[in-house]
Amino acid sequence: MRRELTMACFDKASPALKEILLKLYRAEKHVEIDHHLYEFGSVEYHIQSPAADLNHNYLSISTPLLSQGVLQSYGFSRYTLQMIKELCSDAIEIVDPPREGYQLTLKIDFSKIPREKDPEKVMTQISSVQAIILSSQLKEMLENVNSQVMYQGMYKPMKLVYHPREPFYVIKQPRKITAVFPMRFKEPSDVIIATAFFQELVDVGSSEKWAKAPPCTWSPIPPPELQGEPLEDLTTNGGFVSFDISSRHVEGKKLDKTVWGLLNFYAYVKTHVKCTKGFTQRRMQKRLESLVEVLHKEKQEQDKDVKRVKGTFPAHLHL
Repeated sequence: MRRELTMACFDKASPALKEILLKLYRAEKHVEIDHHLYEFGSVEYHIQSPAADLNHNYLSISTPLLSQGVLQSYGFSRYTLQMIKELCSDAIEIVDPPREGYQLTLKIDFSKIPREKDPEKVMTQISSVQAIILSSQLKEMLENVNSQVMYQGMYKPMKLVYHPREPFYVIKQPRKITAVFPMRFKEPSDVIIATAFFQELVDVGSSEKWAKAPPCTWSPIPPPELQGEPLEDLTTNGGFVSFDISSRHVEGKKLDKTVWGLLNFYAYVKTHVKCTKGFTQRRMQKRLESLVEVLHKEKQEQDKDVKRVKGTFPAHLHL
């Protein structure tokens, strides 16, 4: 049994899981495997290809639900299960009940993948199962943006957890849903870069060019909607970023983009901070190199001047 750790990424599909499934699919003969794969520090995949069942592979997944509220008190909704089935309806089957310790187990039959389909594309779809689980829960909330149904009471915030250390809130309000992100950073320099980015995001978002994008606001203090929430969730050094989602932001294909954008907002900000720091360091390094080059040239010119001056005096006067 092998264990492996991977980092979070922007891709909906797990690159490591996709690689394993492709290897199993392309193998000339049956490969027995019992493999554990961990992502985000809280998501576990268990891939099994038992010798006793040559025709099937099994993929089990353990993932924290996006919300522990009443929506998911009974497990995955029909909406979520239907989206999972649509990953590759010809080749996968949901095992009920799932393997012990997991919330979902899929039985995969590679022989049922239609020949006209690209195997790599199919494996990409199956490897996006965790993203499907999380995004479907948020989709259900956003699709009801105009509904008068309250998920946790009258406009009570719902805490969502995509990454254990990065919760955010969704608040149902009249004719809109507000997503609030408490922002925390380890380094003071990260706070400075991120704060400047948030302010720029608010300015750009309020411009006419981006009028169709969800309105964005930033505040160093918690918004009134989060009053009464746990103190540890409201203690930040990067303030609070909020997005207002209305019905026009979830129409048709916009729904997928909006959901995935919210789920990856933390990752996007971290990437921006990291890239900005890297860019600044490279600029400083180049500036330092140019200054050293200038000083080196000045030193060479000074040496030449000294030699010329020495050449103008008789040899017996040289020191």
